[in-house]
Amino acid sequence: MVASNPSLLRIHHALRRSGQRAYHDLTTAPSRKPIIQQGPPGYSANNNHVVTIFGCTGFLGRYLASKLGRMGTQVIIPYRDEDEARIFKPMGDLGRIVRLEWDIRNEDQIAECLRHSDTVYNLVGRDHETKNFDFKSVHVDGAERIAKIAAQVGVPRFVHISHLNASPTSESKFYRTKAEGEERVKAVFPNATIVRPSTFFGYEDKLLTNMAVWPIWWKLNHGQTKIRPVHVLDVAQALTNLLEIPQLPGTYHLPGPSTLTHEYLLDLVSSVTLHPLNRAPVLPKPVATTLARAGQFVWWPTLSPDEVTRRYIDDSDVPGDWTAFGMGTPSEIEEHALTYLRRYRSAENFVRPVVLPPRPTLATLAD
Repeated sequence: MVASNPSLLRIHHALRRSGQRAYHDLTTAPSRKPIIQQGPPGYSANNNHVVTIFGCTGFLGRYLASKLGRMGTQVIIPYRDEDEARIFKPMGDLGRIVRLEWDIRNEDQIAECLRHSDTVYNLVGRDHETKNFDFKSVHVDGAERIAKIAAQVGVPRFVHISHLNASPTSESKFYRTKAEGEERVKAVFPNATIVRPSTFFGYEDKLLTNMAVWPIWWKLNHGQTKIRPVHVLDVAQALTNLLEIPQLPGTYHLPGPSTLTHEYLLDLVSSVTLHPLNRAPVLPKPVATTLARAGQFVWWPTLSPDEVTRRYIDDSDVPGDWTAFGMGTPSEIEEHALTYLRRYRSAENFVRPVVLPPRPTLATLAD
């Protein structure tokens, strides 16, 4: 049968050249191109995948690049700042991490970054607007431009990262542009995989560590806003697993396993760091928005007006699609809180055990 089928014959010869004796290490890309893994497992392997990660210097992108490089993937690292790109050099074996300078408005640079890739991840996003990049230019125009060029050069798979709360009718401009960006991507790349994770927690996150430094901003809405925090490593692993899945078009949600309030998370941070709860008064929304606008005139805004709006929006109550990515239940935030918050303890309390606060009941959350 192999001798009579030219496609199987080519694959058979490729396997023989790579030293394989069976088809166990063979996968097929959506373009029908055979992907043959070879070499020892780990950094020195070669899984024959070439992946581009736009937005790799962000929080999620660093973990995704590390996981891909660890399994022998050649990872293309588009960067704007050379200092931010240096951290990727030890994430893969020699020649497996390729850094390329790019600008989201330069189509030639985008094409150069993805022309040899079989999978492209778009993780580009902004929490606040600047004079050079507003939400629309990044979440909508930039996402459409990357997806359009990926389709033009024949990239088999495009993965676009959005947000769990993306909605065209949201009060937040951030969430509205995320939803519009999804539609633009699907228009130019119909088979794209749209992934909607919720708020991340992890090392140097903008959730737990931010609560430890600026708790007053998390008391908005009296701390009753409900979120579903998810471990950044779980999302990175789910995105990594896509390489072994032939095709997965559509929109998928990756929320955390539990719905928690900002008030509970502030209690959690206080219990872990052993610092007393902040007694600052709750700022009314108009006052918080005014202070956020004033903060935009400093070099780095402490909180943008749109982030104030988001602090009043509950996370969408939609089921998670973790099984589609070959994943089980993601980690709870309490399992990792000490790891990420221990540095905020004093020296005398550094090794003291953690006593977690009681979780809010379902009835309390419903109220």
